[in-house]
Amino acid sequence: MRERARDKGRLQDIIEYSNNVTMLIDGYSFESLVSDKRTYYSVMKNVEIVGEAAYMLSKAFKDAHPETPWKIVQGMRHVLVHDYANVVSETLYDTAVNSIPELRKQVEKYLAETNWDEWEATEDTSIAKDDATNTEIARRMKNDGMDASLISKYTGLSVEEVEKI
Repeated sequence: MRERARDKGRLQDIIEYSNNVTMLIDGYSFESLVSDKRTYYSVMKNVEIVGEAAYMLSKAFKDAHPETPWKIVQGMRHVLVHDYANVVSETLYDTAVNSIPELRKQVEKYLAETNWDEWEATEDTSIAKDDATNTEIARRMKNDGMDASLISKYTGLSVEEVEKI
């Protein structure tokens, strides 16, 4: 279950790892990044962590900030984690150079503008409904013999959550 109390920390993680991406990519052309495997995979891992932090935000927070393309951010994370062999290098580079700085600006704004005491104190009942629905879907998929990583990809639950079902 995604908890409102952890949203602020997850947003701070997005900032930290976005800063890492920006620092790592600084001075790199696409060609130089692709040829420097150490930096390439460092960028990839940091983009993945940004996506994981976004993925772990509460549904209520993401719903309250629809101007951020959360599904795209999470989708990039899913590709990097589950379909890593098919990462398109141009997409990774474009994400690092263009999308990550924009996401960081939005998240900095959210951190500054949100009343965190009020946010964390507000109960969110929609989370339980969504988690219950996804859990039931995952249970059916698992009973049909589907792989946990694929179930995770389609339901939004973590692999660990799927394996516990």
